[in-house]
Amino acid sequence: MKEGNDYHQELSGLLAKWKDKPGNLIMILHEIQNHYGFVPRQLSLQLSALLDVPLARIYEVLTFYNYFKLEAPGKHKISVCMGTACYLNGAPEILRELKSILGVEEGHTTKNGLFQLEVVRCLGCCGLAPVIMIDGKVYDKVKKNDIIDIISKFTRSKEPE
Repeated sequence: MKEGNDYHQELSGLLAKWKDKPGNLIMILHEIQNHYGFVPRQLSLQLSALLDVPLARIYEVLTFYNYFKLEAPGKHKISVCMGTACYLNGAPEILRELKSILGVEEGHTTKNGLFQLEVVRCLGCCGLAPVIMIDGKVYDKVKKNDIIDIISKFTRSKEPE
């Protein structure tokens, strides 16, 4: 992560690209989100000064749209399906177990930065319910007791089996 004024050059390029264009704040924030995976606070502070826009206005946009994240994404993204089939087959219990093991709430990243926990509406694997997805790999017919073994694959080695 960059410190201090290290964002200044990157922001200057974005500001030049979007200068005098309607809706430039949201477009600049989109580019920042796409680049970093979130919008760093220090960058928001510098953006506020460079655009002469109150920091509160920037955070108003950041917190209104679900797309924007205020914390760095985890190395491994865990998506818990809460579609009807998964929900009825135990997804809420799986989510509770993941939250307990990881010590994190949905929508957040673990303190060590290893896991990001998200809830999704449907992964399209209804016949395999309940499912979770980690880094694009689907784990099907997951039971509460499976969670620790699945998670340990990502903490023991560099690549899961």
